Amino acid sequence: MSGKLYLCATPIGNLEDITFRVLRTLKEVDLIAAEDTRNSIKLLNHFEIKTPMTSYHEYNKIEKGRVLVEKILSGMDVALITDAGTPGISDPGEELVSMCCEAGIEVTSLPGPAACITALTLSGLPTRRFAFEAFLPSDKKERKAVLEELSCETRTIILYEAPHRLVRTLEELFQCLGDRRAALCRELTKRHETVFRATLKELLDFYQKEKPLGECVLIIEGKSRREIQEEKQASWAEMSIEEHVQLYEGQGYSRKDAMKLAAKDRGVTKREIYQYLLSVEQD
Repeated sequence: MSGKLYLCATPIGNLEDITFRVLRTLKEVDLIAAEDTRNSIKLLNHFEIKTPMTSYHEYNKIEKGRVLVEKILSGMDVALITDAGTPGISDPGEELVSMCCEAGIEVTSLPGPAACITALTLSGLPTRRFAFEAFLPSDKKERKAVLEELSCETRTIILYEAPHRLVRTLEELFQCLGDRRAALCRELTKRHETVFRATLKELLDFYQKEKPLGECVLIIEGKSRREIQEEKQASWAEMSIEEHVQLYEGQGYSRKDAMKLAAKDRGVTKREIYQYLLSVEQD
């Protein structure tokens, strides 16, 4: 019989946040796959866990993933841990989970700390709907595309950022998203945990003067639907009603449906659109 893959969430700062279930599992499995064994050995030593450990990280995730899949298929139980937080969230663990699912291996997740959720709940911003983007892409073209998508995002946005790139990212966010409400969370669950609730412009002004320290989680207010609607109506106002209706007709809509869609865009009734077009034709 094949073994099982256990996704074990580990503390993001405070060691007391580890669960009893994770501790028991780490002691009982045959092997622990860790993102950084040098970092994880401190955690294991603290809790007197003697289970053998192997490295599994971004640069060996395919080759080592195949090895781990074979070990699990042979009957070994493997626990996956990341440097901090929940495996599979913005780390190579998602690749191993995918490989195990394809191989028919049972995967279970042991819930626990996650920096994105911890920061979201502390932010003071809406939590019902959110978009987790993790780190912005380093490729300029892809980064620009993502920022453009985020500029119209109505959900609360969650980003990770390293301190040495924070100012640049804040500059780009302010330029693309405008001056949104935001919260910058640092040292989460640790002694010097801080939550800086402000706007993107205020955060930028502050960190242009003060050196950013510690890994950062940025929570940014989503764009309001009202604002999006107002922008759309403003863009429609630059177009004549005839052009607006013709736009939808060119997309294959009947004249009746085109008038209905144009009316909805402009915040008026279909009858008003019809009467206007009728008066134009009569003139």
